[in-house]
Amino acid sequence: MTDRMIDRTPVPEVAGVIIPWFTPANRPTEDRLQETAGLVEALGCNLAFLRAEHVRKVNSSVLLSGGILDRLAEDLRQNDCTVAVVDGDLTPVQQRNLERKLEVKVIDRTGLILEIFGLRARTKEGRLQVELARLLYERSRLVRTWTHLERQRGGGGFLSGPGESQLEADRRMLDDKILRLRRDLDDVKRTRAVQRAGRKRSGKPVIALVGYTNAGKSTLFNQMSGADVFARDMPFATLDPTIRRFDLPTLGEAALIDTVGFITDLPTHLIDSFQATLEEAMQADLLVHVRDRSSRADLEQAEDVMIVLEQLEAETGLPLPPMIEVWNKADLLPDDRAEALAFSARGPLDTPAVLVSALTGTGINELLDLIEAVLLKGATEIELELGTKDGRARAWLHRNGEVLSETTLDSGNVVMTARLPNDRLGQFYSEFPDFNPA
Repeated sequence: MTDRMIDRTPVPEVAGVIIPWFTPANRPTEDRLQETAGLVEALGCNLAFLRAEHVRKVNSSVLLSGGILDRLAEDLRQNDCTVAVVDGDLTPVQQRNLERKLEVKVIDRTGLILEIFGLRARTKEGRLQVELARLLYERSRLVRTWTHLERQRGGGGFLSGPGESQLEADRRMLDDKILRLRRDLDDVKRTRAVQRAGRKRSGKPVIALVGYTNAGKSTLFNQMSGADVFARDMPFATLDPTIRRFDLPTLGEAALIDTVGFITDLPTHLIDSFQATLEEAMQADLLVHVRDRSSRADLEQAEDVMIVLEQLEAETGLPLPPMIEVWNKADLLPDDRAEALAFSARGPLDTPAVLVSALTGTGINELLDLIEAVLLKGATEIELELGTKDGRARAWLHRNGEVLSETTLDSGNVVMTARLPNDRLGQFYSEFPDFNPA
């Protein structure tokens, strides 16, 4: 008998995708179509078809008008699709009714992004945050959205009280899970706070990369830090935050943080769940907003990033750190466009900018110089003579600033030169008024 090899490779799902639009103002551009195709492919699905659909009359039960729904059903059947993606917002009722009519799994934009996050989370923290986002979304629907998110129920109905409906039981079970996840994430927040405090005590500046997904943050992160973080030309290649050391020209060692990419209509569940991670960016000394200047949607993407940052500012109560922009992917620009942008970056701008190619390394030295210049603009260098009775002040400066030099005098006193962020300088003078020159 001849042994036959059995192919156990999972068969990828086949997706048919539509992007509904309702007015000329929200008609999807070619860039939006490409972005949606990238999201579907990032999920590991084979893309059967993708098109924009003008919905002139909204059907409250299924969103789509009859003709569009019939054509979608027919195309799904002809292409043997197992998933229908509606790149927009669906109510729970609309999603459930569409699944019944189309006889395939239906997910909307939020569900699609959550699915990708579920695949990409690698660390314990990342998985906790994704699971919380998914449960918050699931609670708002209480219908089965994902094949891999099966609810586990106790036997014999012991979870349900007398007269309790299944809906109430499901909601209570999800609330219990959400509460446990929030407690676990509170532990993550405490751990991150301790780590942040350690970095602040070291006096080393912290720089966080932010930007639209696929703008090239991870490639830039690798170029600046010499790390080998996963970087691919696809949405949400980076999900779990990464921190590495890198060197600035004169300030020396600094910390660099790579963060999850933002996207148009980023689900609020994700902003809520990833707050522990995103607070890292909010508490950095400097934000580096990485923009893909080769994208036709660059301006819209930059606006979307600022919307998310403003949401974070409101939700965390933390002010936005100073910001510069990296105009990335210079290697993909025509020469005349690259020259024009390089000239603009050298001129007066509301937000300082530098043109780079994270892939080739062009402009990285100019970026490091700009980072250092902005950091130094927000810091003051002071020189103090400290006596033996000033041990507490000396320790404070080591803990909260950057000590540049210490010279011991014949008298035994120490002359210290230190650099302090301006807010820390005020704290120092408040704590040790004898040193305040005012």
